[in-house]
This record gives sequence, structure tokens and C-alpha cells, in this order.
Amino acid sequence: MKRKFVYESDIAEINMTPFVDIVLVILVIFMVTATFVTQGKIPLTLPQASNAENRKDEQKPITLSLSESGELYYDDVAVSLEDLDAKIAQISASEPHILLRSDAKTPFEYVVKVIDLCKKHRISTFAIQTTKGGA
Repeated sequence: MKRKFVYESDIAEINMTPFVDIVLVILVIFMVTATFVTQGKIPLTLPQASNAENRKDEQKPITLSLSESGELYYDDVAVSLEDLDAKIAQISASEPHILLRSDAKTPFEYVVKVIDLCKKHRISTFAIQTTKGGA
């Protein structure tokens, strides 16, 4: 009976198919999650402005979002006006950057309530997020 010996020359290359499969699955997962991050978690139809501009602030703004039905969100967490009052009262004395996002169909009275609440705590400057549209 002859013995068969396995030499290094018998295994000439590594099978790369499983590696490529795993890399492609990871790439697909990354692409799907990246689109969720950029779209935002709260679905809003932002109003259009002809002079909308993209700005990058040094400090991360506090994002206040109002849905079409008037639901209020503080950095993507649902809050009531009373909770927002308490959160803004806890903010440091430095002037915070407030980014106000409101659905185009949100009644204006909800926006005014949020602005009044911020002004109560001496916050008077806001960035209102819009989408760029034609004039």
C-alpha cells in the first residue's frame, strides 16, 4: 500500500470565494445603514427656501423637530413642551445653537410655542432648516 504525501506545492492558492462573499455582505450592510443615518429618524417634509444654504457649525446644534401633527422632538427624542422647558433650563449659560426643523404642514402656532419657550430662557437665535427650492 502506497502512502500519499501532501506537499506544500499541492495547495497552491487559498480559496477567496468565502472571503469575497463576507466582504460584499458587509458592504451592503454599510450602504443600507449609511442611508438611514443621513436621512434622519423623524420623517419631515421641510419647507423650501430659494436662499437655503448649507452651513457647518463648530458646535453641534440642539435639534428641535416638529412633525406635521405638532409632536415635538429634542435631538430625535419625543418630548412635551414641559420637558423641553426643563431641558433648556439645564443648558449652560453659553449661547446654544438651536436648529429648528418643522414639517411644511405643521401649524405655525406650534413653531411659535417652541420659539417662545426658547426666548423665555434667553435663546434668541435659531437656524431654521429648509430644503433648497426654486424661486
